[in-house]
Amino acid sequence: MIVPLMEAVTDTCGGKAGALGALLRAGLPVPDGFVVPFAAYLDAARDLDLARSAGESDDLDAARRMIEARPVRATVIDVLGRALDALGDPPVAVRSSAADEDTGRASAAGQYESFLAVHGVGEVADAVRACWASLFSPRAIDYRGACGRDGRPSDDLVMAVIVQRHLDAEVSGVMFTPADPDGVTGIEASWGLGPSVVGGTVTPDAYRVAEDGSVTRTVADKRTRLDRRGTRLVIHDVPTRAREQPAIDDATATQLAKLGKETAAVFGGPQDIEWAIVDGRTWILQARPVTAAPPPPSSPSIASDTPAATLTGTPGSRGTATGTARIVRGPGDFARVHPGDILVCPFTDPAWTPLLRIAAGVVTETGGVLSHAAIVAREHAIPAVLGIPNATSMLRDDTVITIDGATGTVTAANA
Repeated sequence: MIVPLMEAVTDTCGGKAGALGALLRAGLPVPDGFVVPFAAYLDAARDLDLARSAGESDDLDAARRMIEARPVRATVIDVLGRALDALGDPPVAVRSSAADEDTGRASAAGQYESFLAVHGVGEVADAVRACWASLFSPRAIDYRGACGRDGRPSDDLVMAVIVQRHLDAEVSGVMFTPADPDGVTGIEASWGLGPSVVGGTVTPDAYRVAEDGSVTRTVADKRTRLDRRGTRLVIHDVPTRAREQPAIDDATATQLAKLGKETAAVFGGPQDIEWAIVDGRTWILQARPVTAAPPPPSSPSIASDTPAATLTGTPGSRGTATGTARIVRGPGDFARVHPGDILVCPFTDPAWTPLLRIAAGVVTETGGVLSHAAIVAREHAIPAVLGIPNATSMLRDDTVITIDGATGTVTAANA
């Protein structure tokens, strides 16, 4: 019923847990924990007769509601309690590890649920159940549809759940290792917990570490950070003096790149790695194959050649598109988006994935090229330009704009 994370393999525990298990067995720094494997989900699904119910009604939302409404079995709660006690009952991270997640074909980046700062067996059981139910969330169903799969219960649509010791990160971020051994490692970093970077709610510092160890960096204005306070996650402002300080120094970036190379060697290919630094020690939180490499940074010469009326941000996903600008500040605006529109938004989180399937492109005010939304935009092959401050006020709704995701530029049609 419970698998130690050190023993996790993809066939029974999903791609995310299987990767972390492989890294632990290789001696790399991964927080300790355990996995609730596919078998536990399948037991719950059989108990609910989920396959028959969802198959008959063709109502996948009903499948999600069925899982959410049924308490986790007492036997599962008992096993969870004993496993948590063995860890010392700390705050934990509870994270999805679905069969179709973190594969070489599709990342499913951010499509399923994850929870930080969870404490106590009851809360952990609720989080496990929410991860199971997220198999049938609208964004996950839509993502699978875009990848050519439906959302009905099937032998390969199953969910394991990782429970790991929560880390109160001082700095965290994402790293992409290169496909070419002589290539450049891309790193993004910001203050506090990782969801700020992967969720695109902050524009992170960007580092490029060459094979010879040389580092180039672009330091961003990192205005907010996410931290744990008890069992709550709190967003607060970064002090003014720290906003434009580098989150990591060049030596740390070089050490991260070395750790990335060791991680990629375990799997034999380039990896998308989430990492965190706590008390000076670096930890790997996740590693998955790179499914969609970002475009290279735009060169200064390209930026200098752009018209004065053009807005310039970070290249997030290659391609160009011309369409109607649609200012979207939250879910309440989703119904206004039509096929072919270009989303202009403060940031996008995974709940916005269905919009990326119909939009011609996306422009954000914050976020980095290694965020979940940027990865999904590249997988959907739509251009994205990220990190244009005040884009939602500088671009007018219903006007025609052209975006270039390779140069990171946005131009109004009448410019």
